[in-house]
Amino acid sequence: MSVQIVDTEAGDQHVLAETTPPPQPPSPPGPVPDDSPTLPASALQMVVTGLVVVAPLVALAVAIFRLWGHGVTLRDLLLALVLYLVSGFGVTIGYHRLLTHRSFVASRPLKVALTVAGSLAFQGGPIGWVGNHRVHHARSDRAGDPHSPVPRRPGLWGELGGLWHAHTGWLFRAGPEVAGKLVGDLRRDRDLTVVDRLFPVWCVLSLALPFAIGWAWGGTLGAGLTAFLWAGLVRVGVLHHVGWSVNSICHRFGRRPFPTQDRSRNVRFLALPSFGEAWHNGHHAFPRSARHGIERGQWDPSAVIIRAFERLGWAHDVHWPKPPGHHRPGVSPAPG
Repeated sequence: MSVQIVDTEAGDQHVLAETTPPPQPPSPPGPVPDDSPTLPASALQMVVTGLVVVAPLVALAVAIFRLWGHGVTLRDLLLALVLYLVSGFGVTIGYHRLLTHRSFVASRPLKVALTVAGSLAFQGGPIGWVGNHRVHHARSDRAGDPHSPVPRRPGLWGELGGLWHAHTGWLFRAGPEVAGKLVGDLRRDRDLTVVDRLFPVWCVLSLALPFAIGWAWGGTLGAGLTAFLWAGLVRVGVLHHVGWSVNSICHRFGRRPFPTQDRSRNVRFLALPSFGEAWHNGHHAFPRSARHGIERGQWDPSAVIIRAFERLGWAHDVHWPKPPGHHRPGVSPAPG
C-alpha cells in the first residue's frame, strides 16, 4: 500500500511524497572533516557564551541545595512553568517553524510576539538563530553543519566528542560564514531587525520578570530572589539543554521511520519537553511541515498551538501534512 503526504498551500495540494512502506534507512555518514569556514569568535563572545552556559548550571546546583534544605514554593514552580512555555514555544513556533522554515504565515502582531518570546530563551537573536539552523538543514551531518554529532575521528572518544560538540561545544565557535547569506528575507523585515537588535533587552527582561513577579507576589525580596533562581536561571538552563538535546541525542539515538540523508531520529521521551521538536526525523524528512509529529500518536504541542492560531485567523497558509485516505499503522510516508 502506498501513502501520499500532501502539503496544502493556498488551496492547492502538492504531493510531498508517495511511497510504499519505507526501506531500510541508509547507513549513517562517516566521520566529518572539520573544514567548514567560520567567522572568528571574539574573546568577548567566548566569555558571554561561557556565562550563558555555566550560570544556569550553577543556579541549578544552588536550587538543588536549597530544595534539599528548605523546599521550593508552588509560586516559583508556576512562574518557571509559565515562562518555560512562553520562551519555549517562542523558539519552536516562532524561531523555528515560522521564521526558519516558513511553515505558516503569521499576522504581524503574532510574528512580533513569537519572536520576542523566542528571544526570552537566551538562544541568540532570531536572525543569527535562523541562519545557523538553515545551514544545519542544508548540510545536515556533513561538513559545514554547525552542530552535527558525527565524530571528527573514529573510536569512542570521537563519538563522545561529537556528542559534546553537538550539545554544547558548537556554541563556542562562531557561526559559519554562509549563515549570513541565508537570512536576507529576515533582514528585509523591519520588525525582525528591530527585535534582533534588542536581543540584550529581552535577555534582561527574561530574568527581571520572574524577579519582579516573585517579589510582588510573595511580598518579600527573598521571594523575588527565589523566583529569579527557579523561574529565571534554572528555567533558562533546562530549556537550553532540552533544545541542545535535539541537536545531539536526536541525531544519534532513536527511531528513523523516514529515510533521510542524515542521522536525524525521533526520540519520544523528549517530545513533550521540546514541544514536538524531538520528532526530528519527521522534521528532516518534511522540513516545511508545521507538524513534526507526523505519525499517529506523536504528540506535538507546537502544532496544536499553530492550529489554534489558524482557527483564530492569526495564521494562514499553514503547511499541514495530510495522508489522503486511510493511514494504516506501520505504513509511514517518506521522501523519495
